[in-house]
Amino acid sequence: MRRHIEEGFRILNRPYGSSRASGSSGSPVPSRGYGPRGRSREFAPPRTLTPALPAVEAFGDLAMPSPLLTALEAAGVSAPFPIQAATLPNALAGRDVLGRGRTGSGKTLAFGLAMLARTAGLRAEPKQPLALVLVPTRELAQQVTEALTPYARSVRLRLATVVGGMPLARQAAALRGGREVLVATPGRLKDLIDRGDCRLDQVAVTVLDEADQMADMGFMPQVTALLDQVRPDGQRMLFSATLDRNVDLLVRRYLNDPVVHSVDPSAGAVTTMEHHVLHVQGHDKQAATTEIAAREGRVIMFLDTKHAVDRLTQDLLDSGVRAAALHGGKSQPQRTRTLTQFKTGHVTVLVATNVAARGIHVDHLDLVVNVDPPTDPKDYLHRGGRTARAGESGSVVTLVTPRQRRDMARLMAAAGIVPQTTQVRSGEEELRRITGARTPSGVPVTVTAPPSERSARGVRGTRGSRDRRAPVRRPAAGAAA
Repeated sequence: MRRHIEEGFRILNRPYGSSRASGSSGSPVPSRGYGPRGRSREFAPPRTLTPALPAVEAFGDLAMPSPLLTALEAAGVSAPFPIQAATLPNALAGRDVLGRGRTGSGKTLAFGLAMLARTAGLRAEPKQPLALVLVPTRELAQQVTEALTPYARSVRLRLATVVGGMPLARQAAALRGGREVLVATPGRLKDLIDRGDCRLDQVAVTVLDEADQMADMGFMPQVTALLDQVRPDGQRMLFSATLDRNVDLLVRRYLNDPVVHSVDPSAGAVTTMEHHVLHVQGHDKQAATTEIAAREGRVIMFLDTKHAVDRLTQDLLDSGVRAAALHGGKSQPQRTRTLTQFKTGHVTVLVATNVAARGIHVDHLDLVVNVDPPTDPKDYLHRGGRTARAGESGSVVTLVTPRQRRDMARLMAAAGIVPQTTQVRSGEEELRRITGARTPSGVPVTVTAPPSERSARGVRGTRGSRDRRAPVRRPAAGAAA
C-alpha cells in the first residue's frame, strides 16, 4: 500500500489515463476511483492530467487578495516555504492537491492561504460553512485556528473551531451565527451534524490535515462519511507529513486529477536535527531524566502512558523542576492552559504522551526527549518533529536501557536514521554535554496560574466554584475575534 503512494510521488506530474468523464450535460464529472456498485478498484498512483503550475519565489507572485498579502507582510512572513511555493499556485487555481511535507514545514499556510483566498468575498448562511479543515486532534485544531485567524480577519471571513472536550452548545451557537471556515475534529463535527446544527452541502474547499493519523486513530469511517457530504464538485486538499496505510483510500476516492508535491524530507533527514541514543542503566534512568529536565530552557519529554506521565511530572515538581503533564485524560481547558504555560516559559518541561506528538508548535524548542522509546518509526519522527521546525536546529534524545537496545536499533533503521550512540550516567559530563543536564534544586515547586490568568479569575468574583462554573463574557468557542 505504502509502495503505491510512494510510486505516486516518484512519477509526480507525468500525465496518463483519464480521471474525468463527461456527464449528460457535457460538463466534467469527477471520477473518484470506484467501480460498479461502489466497489473500489485496485489502487493506482495519483494521476495528473493537467500540468502543474510552476512554483513561485514570492507571495507577491500569487493571485491572492491584497489583504492577505498585507497580512503576510505584517506577520513578517516574507518568502514562502518550499511546500507553500509548490502547492499554492495550483491550490489557488482550484486544483486538488496531495502534499507531503515534514511537520513544521509550513503546511498550514500552504492550504490555509489558498482556502481563504478562494472563500474571500463569500458569506455563509447559518449552519452552512463554506470551507472545512479536518484534523485528528484538539491540539492541531487549535494550532490551525491560531495560525489562520489573522489572515481570515484580513479578508473578513469568520472562523469557528469545533472539537471534543469543549461545550457543544457554544460551538453550535457559533455555527448558527454563520461561519465561512470551519476547523474540526471528525467526532465532534459528526455530533453537530447529527444534532442538525451543521450541514456540509455548501462546503466547496475541503482540507484533510494529518490524514494518516486520522486513520491510525480509527477516524477513517467518520472522515469518509463527512467527505461524502461536501460538495462533489468542490476542491480537496490532503496534506500530511507521511502518507501511508488507509490514506490511499482517500486519495483514490476523493482526489480528482491531483497535483502531487513532496518537497521536504522526513524528520529523520532534517540536517538541522541531531539524533542521540543514550544508553542508560535501569536504576539510573530516573536520575538522568530529572537532570535533563532541570536544564536551562524548555524540553518536551514523551512517555507511553498517562499514569507514567503523571508520575514523572510529580517527581519533577518534587525535585524543583517546573513541569506539567499533557495527555488525553486532561480536559480541554487543562490542556490549553498547560500548553500556554509551556509556550510562555511559565512551565519549562512538558511531560506528554503521544497526544503532543502532532499539532503542537512551540518556537525555539531545541530538545525532545523520549523517556520511553517509541515503538513505531512514525511515532519517533512525529515526536522529534516538535523540534528543528522551520529551519531551526534541535536535538532528539532517546533513553534506552539494555533490554531496549535491539528494538531501538531496528526502529532507527526503519526510520532511516543513524543516531549518535553514547553510554551515559547521571552526574557525568557526557550527559551534560549532549542535553544540558543540571542537578535540580531539590526544593519542591508548585505550578500555579500566571499572574495575568489569576487576575482574570479575580474579576469574576470571590464566590468560589460557582464563579468558576460561570465565567463572564467568554466569546463563542472558535469565533474569530
